[in-house]
Amino acid sequence: MQMNATYSSFVAVGDSFTEGMSDELPDGTYRGWADLLAARLAARVPDFRYANLAVRGKLIGQIVDDQAGPAAAMDADLVTLVGGLNDVLRPKCDIGLVAARLEEAVELLAPRCRQLVLMHSPGRHGPLLERGRSRMERLYAHIDALAARHGAAVVDLFGTPVLGDARMWADDRLHLNAEGHRRVAEAVWQAIGLPATYDWRAPLPPPVLPGWRSRRGADLRFARQHLAPWIGRRLTGRSSGDGRSPKRAELLPLVLPVRDADDATDARTAPGG
Repeated sequence: MQMNATYSSFVAVGDSFTEGMSDELPDGTYRGWADLLAARLAARVPDFRYANLAVRGKLIGQIVDDQAGPAAAMDADLVTLVGGLNDVLRPKCDIGLVAARLEEAVELLAPRCRQLVLMHSPGRHGPLLERGRSRMERLYAHIDALAARHGAAVVDLFGTPVLGDARMWADDRLHLNAEGHRRVAEAVWQAIGLPATYDWRAPLPPPVLPGWRSRRGADLRFARQHLAPWIGRRLTGRSSGDGRSPKRAELLPLVLPVRDADDATDARTAPGG
């Protein structure tokens, strides 16, 4: 891979992780690692173009059917593809089918971009991760094999302990918070041959554990605000992404809001984590 490469266009493909949940901005929208990465890339070259086709809740088949073709047609320099985790976290997942659909997307995207990036999605330490661990590991082994065959870069977020730390995750316990997304953006930045600005793998300080009452209160809020709606959607066959359009459906020039221009500058000059 070319070091200190220049990328003039970027297309992000995937689900809620790539859409940016739950890196929430004051206006209620989500930013996320892909937007952060795009802002940093745009600060390096004029007329940088960015599309983010990701939609929350999508399974790998929906990602392949709805996003992979349009992304390939954009002929971007850089494409990221992250999907399959929503599938493998379901107990009755057909991991062979997930792997086959993912391979279909890679075969479509890899020849149409200069650099394809795949990922091992992060997992928050806890019972949900342990129930799905074996299926996740099988998926990630397949991703490694695909990357080797197609010259894609792989970012191993699953194997990075700090991204399993609960402090990197939002209150819904399913999505990274702002700091988690910031580290993923840096991880991809380094994986595509750009100079490191800090150690995204650096562990957090030792935690100060809350008391029993505080933990139980957090568990109750999580069950009421996040777990119950999630169960409701599963029982009724609905998805959080139903009827939702991508945040940037076209590959267009990226005009940076002040906040993102500042973040891009801060990232380039940061002395450490």
